[in-house]
Amino acid sequence: MGGPGHRLRTLLAQPGAVVAPGAFSGLSAKMVEQAGFSAVYASGAGVANNLLGQPDVGLLTMTEMLEQIRHMTAATSLPLVADVDTGYGNPINVHRTVQEFEAAGVAGIQIEDQVMPKRCGHFEGKEVVSTSAMVAKLQAALEARRDADLLVIARTDARAKLGLEEALDRAGRYLETGADMAFVEAPTSVEELQEITKLPGWTMANMVEDGKTPLLTAEELAEIGFKFVIFPNTASRAAMRSMEEVLGLLKREGGSGGFRNRLVSMADRNRITGLDSVRDLESRYLDNSTDES
Repeated sequence: MGGPGHRLRTLLAQPGAVVAPGAFSGLSAKMVEQAGFSAVYASGAGVANNLLGQPDVGLLTMTEMLEQIRHMTAATSLPLVADVDTGYGNPINVHRTVQEFEAAGVAGIQIEDQVMPKRCGHFEGKEVVSTSAMVAKLQAALEARRDADLLVIARTDARAKLGLEEALDRAGRYLETGADMAFVEAPTSVEELQEITKLPGWTMANMVEDGKTPLLTAEELAEIGFKFVIFPNTASRAAMRSMEEVLGLLKREGGSGGFRNRLVSMADRNRITGLDSVRDLESRYLDNSTDES
């Protein structure tokens, strides 16, 4: 069957685009799989927001992200692409980052050319490192991977500061270096999206609600030519809205009855989290065990 990288490459070789909703925890990754998607994207912003309660401004550490990745890859059989921000340092740090995340079971990593501390790709005030500095990071990432099928996705944030032409030049250089896919962050029009897919390799599109890029459907993006489409924080932001609403109601009314029809039932919670499989293990191992204490 091959490892996770091989499975993702097999999906990408098929017609159309692979759609990967963003996840930020074991539960959210499991729910992406249960919804019927074929891949999942581990969002750095999603983890920063949900784990730390902080914005996506470079506060999340490598070890914090890695721990969440381990939970996600354990919770789902889907190939998972991990957002590793800038690689958490210089090329030496990148080398370790790739090996740690590969050992955690990811299918691919996405690394960007921002200055650290980075910012969300749709925030203002981004700065980028030199092209040569990013190339060195990519070379370290490519050398570090033990499985040649592990995807290395190169993201450039140069569009905001230096313009689309510079961003496309960088993305082309990153592909020439050996990156498996190019990700030009935050294009501002359909025409710019179309220009990105003229790059000589697989390209990735990022759909951020209220962001700088027009929102298109996965089908529309596939028609333009994108091979990998992420909706990195759609589920996270929906959960945030729901929590905000139910907690407001709880504060106002002192109870959850008015929100009950919008809560996952106890039975559905148990189904989603796989209680039956735990019960099966209990029946196989605990019912017939002897007390050794």
